[in-house]
Amino acid sequence: MRTTTEAQRSPAARAGETVAGRRGRAAGKAEPALSGPPQASLPDAPSVAVTTVRMLRVDEGLYALRIGTIAGDLGEIAGMVVPVAQVSAPFAEDGNGVEIVASFPRRGPWLEKAGGTVILRSPTGGGLVIVTVYGGSEEEASELALDLQRLDGPGHGVAATGRTDAQPTAGTPAAAEARDVPTEILLHIERAGDRLFPGRGWVGALGRRMRIEAFSIRPLERLVPADIEMKGFLPNGGETPWVPGGVLCGTRGRGLPLTGFAVRVVAQRAERFEVVYQGSFFAGGISQMQQNGAPCQATTPDDPLEAINVRLIERAVDPAGTATAG
Repeated sequence: MRTTTEAQRSPAARAGETVAGRRGRAAGKAEPALSGPPQASLPDAPSVAVTTVRMLRVDEGLYALRIGTIAGDLGEIAGMVVPVAQVSAPFAEDGNGVEIVASFPRRGPWLEKAGGTVILRSPTGGGLVIVTVYGGSEEEASELALDLQRLDGPGHGVAATGRTDAQPTAGTPAAAEARDVPTEILLHIERAGDRLFPGRGWVGALGRRMRIEAFSIRPLERLVPADIEMKGFLPNGGETPWVPGGVLCGTRGRGLPLTGFAVRVVAQRAERFEVVYQGSFFAGGISQMQQNGAPCQATTPDDPLEAINVRLIERAVDPAGTATAG
């Protein structure tokens, strides 16, 4: 029950009182003040300069691009060691540009000051590759040594043997220039088993890091398998005996990769024929060319073999055709 005094207070007064109360309470809550020193601006990013840019046209095929030592003082900018080179391929509208298959001594498109090798696969019609060198802002523009070598096709990228001409003898026509003897190569590859390849250019899993555990080479013309011999090198200094062509050299099912190999022609045929070869290894990349029984191994101990490139060469064509395939 309301008193007379309460009844005489108008609703408007009560409403005003309520609004005023709310305003008073709101006024009691202090707004947060903007205080403290102004925020400092972000520091300038460390300066990296492009010191060299080279663009290469690469015809269709498989290539090794060797990049020499990169000029410039060794340093670090924002955690990145410089100088450093990046190998890249421009975007292709059809999605069929040059592919970087593998790189050594480290994986990926970046190479450190010591340089390295990049394996490239160029599509039909060829493509472009760009090599960019980054260094400190104070570095001057510099030259960059590049060597592009084809690994497949005619000559298989083997430049060490060159051309050999036989000297004609009295009463016989001039002999023709040296030629390759066709072969087939059997590889036992981890996780893939036995795989048979025509012996032209690189065979195996180049750039895919799948270990070769055994191999066999068989001539298809001019020589019989027993005219060549093979040896395999295994981890921890192990090696196989010399075995004749056509016989598997290495192991199956033991998980032992080959860490090197060698091939030679038997002494009775060595005057007319020779063999040259190189290997690709997980860490060491593509080896130097070897020939006629010299060991082909990586510089790093126990580095697994992933691909081989073998050429069997006849120094001169024998018009009489005395040798036959086995």
